[in-house]
Amino acid sequence: MINKRLLIKNLLAHNDENSFYDKKRKLNLSYKEGKAKFLKHICALSNSNPKNNSYIVIGVDDTDNKIVGVDFFDDSKIQNLINAYLTSPPIVMYENIPFPHLQDDKVVGLVTIRPNNKITSLRKNIWKYYGGAVFFRDGSISMPKVFDIEIKDINSEVVATIERHARNNIELTLDGVFDFMKKREDYNPQYRVFKEYFVLCWAGQKKEVKDEVFFSRVDIELINEQRRLFYSALDEVSINHTENDFTIVEYVKLGLHHNFKYHKLEETVIKFENNANYTIDTQLLFEAPQFDKKVLHHIYNSNNVLLEKLKKGLTLNPNEVNDLKNLSATYLICYLNNFENAIEKLEEAKPFLKAYNPFIYDTYKLTMRILRKVKYN
Repeated sequence: MINKRLLIKNLLAHNDENSFYDKKRKLNLSYKEGKAKFLKHICALSNSNPKNNSYIVIGVDDTDNKIVGVDFFDDSKIQNLINAYLTSPPIVMYENIPFPHLQDDKVVGLVTIRPNNKITSLRKNIWKYYGGAVFFRDGSISMPKVFDIEIKDINSEVVATIERHARNNIELTLDGVFDFMKKREDYNPQYRVFKEYFVLCWAGQKKEVKDEVFFSRVDIELINEQRRLFYSALDEVSINHTENDFTIVEYVKLGLHHNFKYHKLEETVIKFENNANYTIDTQLLFEAPQFDKKVLHHIYNSNNVLLEKLKKGLTLNPNEVNDLKNLSATYLICYLNNFENAIEKLEEAKPFLKAYNPFIYDTYKLTMRILRKVKYN
């Protein structure tokens, strides 16, 4: 099993960007431009390295290779995006890899592109790229090219060497468990070994509600791979496990006028097999809450007024500050009740919420995470 943290270090230390490896400061898959650029790089790496794994490391400063990290990204439907826009799409996996020196809410994103041995192209237009375009790597740049020759396999030996040097061992696993238990000692850290092979650690603030146990500030890591499977600073989560699997049900708190209710968002089941393999299955459970349209019109208009005051830098009174804490969630509720323009307003609010208060910006990121999951499904 590959230790993904070690793999990232080997990629950063051993190679500049090339035909099997790219690095990015961040991705933005919320907008067409960001999706288009991501698809272009997937296409180019798949075509330029058709017989080996290719990688994109996200959260690295291009100028000095410094690991700066990005937000945890748990979009299990990213393959849907690949399949929708690419012909002969490769299998693509996005993983969140924690590093000890990063803040708790930051990770390094690792995109693995499985070998395809086929020519991949854009299926349809997106942003400024036309359907039918074929991309290849030219050094560190993904470029459109006319395909007229067979691609030579020049990467197998070097990719195999990098992956071999990133193999996990007992020392790395034990160090990973000790590091997790120490770092999360305030959040009831636990570990369990599955199938005598997989070591899973998790932690969270425990809360009991009507004989049910929930956790917040949840962190779950598969230590063998140094891979963070789940992280949330705000959500409520229920956790259950048996000898063969580990189940996470994520809840989100939504409501109006201080009348809030927890709604199931998504269930994730990690199944461990006897052959040293595991699978992760996710299922969306969310059902959008419905509210009176007159009430929502009032809230939507109030949000718009509040956003304008924020954009102009005007001072907010205490009631408006409280409303601002719920602005992202109430815009989301409006959208889920067919206020289509609410999402445009929410995206417009992003830089102002980020500048105003870190906690309020965290609620925005949580809202966008919910939206992303719902829209993909």
